[in-house]
Amino acid sequence: MGKIIAIANQKGGVGKTTTTINLAASLAALEFRTLIVDADPQANSTSGLGFNPKEIENSIYECMVDGVNVQDIIIATDLPYLHIIPSHIDLVGAEIEMINLRDREQKMKESLNTIIDNYDFIIIDCSPSLGLITINALTAADSVIIPVQCEYFALEGLGKLLNTVKIIQSRLNTNLAIEGILLTMYDLRVRLSNQVVAEVTAHFHNMVFNTIIPRNIRLSESPSFGVPAIAHDSESKGAISYLNLAREVLAKNGYVTQE
Repeated sequence: MGKIIAIANQKGGVGKTTTTINLAASLAALEFRTLIVDADPQANSTSGLGFNPKEIENSIYECMVDGVNVQDIIIATDLPYLHIIPSHIDLVGAEIEMINLRDREQKMKESLNTIIDNYDFIIIDCSPSLGLITINALTAADSVIIPVQCEYFALEGLGKLLNTVKIIQSRLNTNLAIEGILLTMYDLRVRLSNQVVAEVTAHFHNMVFNTIIPRNIRLSESPSFGVPAIAHDSESKGAISYLNLAREVLAKNGYVTQE
């Protein structure tokens, strides 16, 4: 049975989609069967892997609202071992359409449970909100990775997200764990970045991943080519950092990988 990891932070611009694409691609490069679930109406994970959201006929939206078989909408990417369940703009309306559905918080879990045995890891890209779609993702997930940018407002909203996780744990998903807090957009030359690293580590100790994701031009430009950084420039600092993160996630989950 695969592990489901949600990438969540209601704060925008912290690197959720970048982390989703590149962590998943790194796990796939290490030959683990990996599925991305694009649960963000902006569909950036979908477009970041070279698919046009406007041309997507069925997405995670149809699974959750209309009961479309999730197996029928999975798309293979150019990377072996990496598949994606795409998103499109219609997902914006899902929260309103699901409001009267029974067990509305469980819809994503119900869909993913039918394919969980087909993958080693399922990575969910959450939207920058704490709405019903994100609650669905956290209810479906075994754990959550929280990206935090190394900038001035790094801890802004983090407490609210952790509180939401506690509510999900108490009411909807007692097994939900925090996989780790991931520091992103780190710039060695900026004193503030180092201060944020020190502050977050002091607050959260071993909850923080050892791997820190740097600001990197290859990470920024690879979505415009429709590929993850590891396929765009495998020797870039960004690609190597996410490969290190993948190995750290694997080690936390009892896997041994070749360096």
